[in-house]
Amino acid sequence: MAGTLNKVMLIGHTGDEVKMHYFEGGNCIGRFPLATNEEYINKATNEKVSNTEWHNIVVRNKAAEVCEKYLKKGDKVYIEGRIKTRKWQDEKGMDRYSTEIQCLEFTFLTPKDGSNSPSSTESSSAPQQQTASKPSSKPQATEEEEDDLPF
Repeated sequence: MAGTLNKVMLIGHTGDEVKMHYFEGGNCIGRFPLATNEEYINKATNEKVSNTEWHNIVVRNKAAEVCEKYLKKGDKVYIEGRIKTRKWQDEKGMDRYSTEIQCLEFTFLTPKDGSNSPSSTESSSAPQQQTASKPSSKPQATEEEEDDLPF
């Protein structure tokens, strides 16, 4: 295999509000924890077991501002990105490591209001899908599956 791949896809619930950090030059990053859950039945005891994994999500610039504005603690969100491990030293000089998910795309999965009608505007309701790096591609209709949708 010639190349490598570092890609993560998560669906989970936010564990806190987005914490913003601003830099000189206008750039910013937002950070928030995301919980994913796994449930299974232990075959030996026949008990239901639930495990929660916490992920540190990092989103940048305009996408971070959108997340700060619309994401609240407990919201369900789809995150797509890559894993990054940072090395740093604590106050005692010991090497420490932090593993983060560098978010490239996200989609809000928690409805913000009761109306998901096409007539609602972004200024009056939260957008349900945002892309941090590129616009999402829409599937192209074939001749057999023509419809009267405007997109």
